[in-house]
Amino acid sequence: MQKRPCWLEIDTQALENNFRLLAALAAPHAELLAIVKANAYGHSLALCAPAAVRAGATWLGVTSVEEAVETRALCPEPCILAIGSAFAGQGQAVVEHGITAVAWEQAQLDELEQAAHAAGCARGSIPVHLEIDTGMSRQGVAPEELAPVLARFAPASPLCLDGVMTHLFAADEADGQVTATQLERLNIALSRVTAAGLLPDWLSVGSSAALVAGNAALLAECAAQHGMKLLLRPGLALYGATPRFDPPFEGEEPDTLVRARQHLRPVMAWKSRVISVRRIPAGAVVGYNGTFVAVEPMRVALVAAGYADGLDRMLGNRFSLLVRGQRAPLIGRVSMDHTVVDISEIDGVEAGDEVVILGAQGNERITAQDHADATGTIPWEVFTRIGMRVDRVAV
Repeated sequence: MQKRPCWLEIDTQALENNFRLLAALAAPHAELLAIVKANAYGHSLALCAPAAVRAGATWLGVTSVEEAVETRALCPEPCILAIGSAFAGQGQAVVEHGITAVAWEQAQLDELEQAAHAAGCARGSIPVHLEIDTGMSRQGVAPEELAPVLARFAPASPLCLDGVMTHLFAADEADGQVTATQLERLNIALSRVTAAGLLPDWLSVGSSAALVAGNAALLAECAAQHGMKLLLRPGLALYGATPRFDPPFEGEEPDTLVRARQHLRPVMAWKSRVISVRRIPAGAVVGYNGTFVAVEPMRVALVAAGYADGLDRMLGNRFSLLVRGQRAPLIGRVSMDHTVVDISEIDGVEAGDEVVILGAQGNERITAQDHADATGTIPWEVFTRIGMRVDRVAV
């Protein structure tokens, strides 16, 4: 059966190219962990995780154990990091599917250790990445509270401290002041880890912003001081969007950022079709509550996309979609399943014409940043709020 015409086109070759570019920007300082959480930022885990592996990814990052299990079924070989840790009852799945869980609470370590004992795992066979809170106050153990957590990685334990991680929460601030303070706290924590006789392989720190800002060498130096290798975690850039820096860089931008802007390719295009075309007279209202009133006769088109698909309701009367390579203003409120655009200045529009919500058509392009700017949010939310009823199709 033919489906409703609202779909995403996912360019897996673009994702592979993006990964290789980011790996080149990170070299020789770091390896990459490809972030595919939240259904690969809304792009489709099933399409994007294997594409990242084809491009050379040996690490994949997800939020939850259930995401990790789904990812393992798609990608048997790479290491899979469950960044949100294991909840009660999930330890068995971590052990069974060879997942590396992040942990920072005693209860999380209890869950993993009990599952490992139940499975008869050998000493030091279950890898864990320990999260350090370096100032974000979201998740992670404070440096001054490390001792009892580190004690859990005793020689007789099945748990192995494979890595240490933290979140740089202001890596998109070009002045780097907050990041410098976080790295000071991280260094203190890492010194306590090594003083406890633990030698983790990986320091997992730095997302897309840190990578394209050219901070790989700095972070790798921090890792090397403690005998560790750097693992960077690009997400947004993997999908072809370059982080915006605020405040911006003073003077010349880093070469890594220039190269990212030049060569990263969008992975997603979001499309629909015109359902019908009509003429309306002056004085006609469009959409719920009559927020748009025609001041002259108009031609309008109904499009099969609404807020249940992820098209933000705030875009009504303040955004445009692409029809026949031209911008068609969105008029009236976005409905749950439909929206209306003004095609008065676009010749020849008819039912069945392709409509681009995000992506390129002709010489025009709409980006995730455009959507974000129009609704006061960020590209991450634009991608991840696209509804699951919108088909993801590889192109």
